Amino acid sequence: MSVPSVTTTPRLRLRVTAAAEASVRGGHPWVFGDSVREQNREGTLGELAVIYDRRDRFLAIGLYDPSSPLRVRVLHVGQPVALDATWWRERLAVALARRQGMFDAQTTGFRLVNGESDGWPGLVLDRYGSVGVLKLYTGAWLPRLPHLVPLIPASTGLEAVVLRLSRNIQAVARADFGLQDGQVISGSDVANPVEFLESGLRFEADVVRGQKTGFFLDQRENRRRVGDLAAGRRVLNAFSFSGGFSLYAARGRAISVTDLDISPHALAAARRNFALNHTTPSVARCQHETVQADAFDWLAAQRRPAYDLVVLDPPSLARREAEREGALRAYGRLARDGIRVLRQGGRLVAASCSAHVSAEEFFAAVRRAGRESGRRFSEMATTRHPPDHPATFPEAQYLKAIFLVFEP
Repeated sequence: MSVPSVTTTPRLRLRVTAAAEASVRGGHPWVFGDSVREQNREGTLGELAVIYDRRDRFLAIGLYDPSSPLRVRVLHVGQPVALDATWWRERLAVALARRQGMFDAQTTGFRLVNGESDGWPGLVLDRYGSVGVLKLYTGAWLPRLPHLVPLIPASTGLEAVVLRLSRNIQAVARADFGLQDGQVISGSDVANPVEFLESGLRFEADVVRGQKTGFFLDQRENRRRVGDLAAGRRVLNAFSFSGGFSLYAARGRAISVTDLDISPHALAAARRNFALNHTTPSVARCQHETVQADAFDWLAAQRRPAYDLVVLDPPSLARREAEREGALRAYGRLARDGIRVLRQGGRLVAASCSAHVSAEEFFAAVRRAGRESGRRFSEMATTRHPPDHPATFPEAQYLKAIFLVFEP
């Protein structure tokens, strides 16, 4: 009697260029397709790829994506390890432990997992009260969701988890995995928008359709600084989104705040956020105005100083390296226009979330605009990433802000 043969697919094995090998060994979490010089077979989306060094020794293991220029997202470097259920559970526990003690009961919205910098390349997990939002930037995670999703409520106590998908993976998620952007993948239905607390202020997050995971949690520390600067001032919040900076300014006893954004939906959200905090006396006293307009055009058209504090927080102006020079010119123009509407003794807060523009380049552009204004100013602070958004490699370092005060 013959025994049928059993065929098993061999482990996907890669060798990479010397430069890529050195980069991975140094801790960089990405391997690009043009760095792969040998491969034992075709790989499939989301399978584990083992990278061997030039001496045929284990170097790293990561998630494989055959259709992306970013071919492997590295999960582990060093000695061989079994990526079993225990490994994944412990990897999540490490990320959560990093946030231990960062926030009290007055802040219930923050990041739990920050992608590559927490060892979860291409994946972020944010908390809004009892609701989690899992955002995927690579399809390589899609086949692993059935095993990973149960870990989230078990480790965090979250009552529900919403899946958000980068635009470039929505088609494959729908066609091959039956998943849609905004879908609840764990727990009960979610009443959207979700309310949460930040420094004692109440906000809403559109976790189903909103930008990123529903709110810009990364600007929390800068919002606090704006609140500390706002007393007795007239504030302009350009590119205001849902009014985060404005609410902090209002609580900080600003006389008035103006939200400027091109999106009527964002401005409506800002008005709702103010309504959520109407019982806070300083918020109730503050005059809140919304202006729907292109912030670039609106600022360029202003000719008189009308504000004591101006916040400039545009969306990313350089989504690829080729856009870097244009973004730097745009940042400089924004800063010049923002300075022009500042009254004597005013403050300028300028921020950038463009990873292709370095902090040094951005700060230099804003400082140059300050010098070109002919007004005397000093620098109060520059800031980078908040502690729940660590950035452990160059491409992850996108957020920066600079605070200037112009002398009377």
